[in-house]
Amino acid sequence: MNEMLVEDPIAKLLVQLSQSQDDEIGDGTTGVVVLAGSLLEHAESLVDKGIHPVRIASGYETACGMAVDYLKKIAMPIQWSKDNIEPLIKACQTALCSKVVNGISRELAEICVKAVLAVADLERKDVNLELIKLFTKVGGELADTCLVNGVVIDKKILSLTNEKRNQ
Repeated sequence: MNEMLVEDPIAKLLVQLSQSQDDEIGDGTTGVVVLAGSLLEHAESLVDKGIHPVRIASGYETACGMAVDYLKKIAMPIQWSKDNIEPLIKACQTALCSKVVNGISRELAEICVKAVLAVADLERKDVNLELIKLFTKVGGELADTCLVNGVVIDKKILSLTNEKRNQ
């Protein structure tokens, strides 16, 4: 979407929304644009009825709060331990449901959970995600993804020219 030449300010906002979604999550851009478009469509009909845009935005905020409260109400805690991380893997796998990682979501979920647990302070219930670094290599496949506990040093092997070999 960011390659489209867009002049309309609302359309520009949708493009920015899509880009933000892609930057943060890497997937779901269509979903957020469709949802935002639907909210805007309904807002337009409310504006046509004489309702002030600030009041419409306030209503959307209230609805969002109600949705979050409902989700908290129906949320169920999951029981896990260091010896049984399967519930965490399943939760992570659900979050990884996307067209990008569909074939290896289980493997990636395991990597994610193990990476977070490696840096988590379970007593304080704190995780410093800055301690987890992601590195990409050109030419590989998503299935080549692995977890490295430690330091990654990426060195290239330099080939010596015939001149230097002979010296």
